[in-house]
Amino acid sequence: MSLVEDGIDAAIAQSGGALIGYLPLGFPTVDDSVEAAITLARSGCDVLELGLPYSDPVMDGLVIQQATTTALENGFRISDAFSALKQITAEVNTPALVMTYWNPVLAYGVDRFASELKSAGGAGLITPDLIPDEAHLWKKASAEFDLDRVFLAAPSSSDERIDQAIQASRGFVYAVSTMGITGTRNDVDSAAVTLVRRLRAHGASHIGVGLGISTATQVSEVLSYADGAIVGSALVEALSQGGVVALAEKALELASGKPSPTAAS
Repeated sequence: MSLVEDGIDAAIAQSGGALIGYLPLGFPTVDDSVEAAITLARSGCDVLELGLPYSDPVMDGLVIQQATTTALENGFRISDAFSALKQITAEVNTPALVMTYWNPVLAYGVDRFASELKSAGGAGLITPDLIPDEAHLWKKASAEFDLDRVFLAAPSSSDERIDQAIQASRGFVYAVSTMGITGTRNDVDSAAVTLVRRLRAHGASHIGVGLGISTATQVSEVLSYADGAIVGSALVEALSQGGVVALAEKALELASGKPSPTAAS
């Protein structure tokens, strides 16, 4: 059973598509990040993507880098992620994925990480720097603990890489709409449309599009051809500037871009 696929399917049935919201755990403190994640879930986000702060976030833009740096400077540890998740999942039923680079998982111990993630109510992992053909340890552990695993596909991905991402993923395939680091952009790259079509043609059943989405209009645009719209930097910026009140307002604004089930069908 995939908690994330179930969450996306429910969102499609109810509102025509899923809003997937990213926030870093531990920002600005662990307690604050728990409140923020719960706020997202109660403000229109159908799936939570909770980032594990890391000292070398090569794929993250400046807004997220600054937030994760703050979390680390405030003493965030990997064990804090599991205690935060436990509090979040006790309050809301929204599926919660952890987004993490692979080195922290290896350092912590893959089986130990998977076991504690499951015990905390986590749905699985998004691993942006782990490619499917090098993920045998994670495939084994995620299967053992019944966790979702989300791999990335990019416009530059070969057909072979597309197939590998689809076959290895459970929950959804993360379609990276633009090449480069995360951050809001004025226009969602048109390459995303072509990439999603390729993923569909190769058999992908659940696809989320991320990198650069920051407005309700862009959410609506993405959900006209994909199953989920992934928003990160815009939400982190709202939290940074105005706390949970501004975060809730931004999430609700983004959620207003979901099409109706009739429009999506």
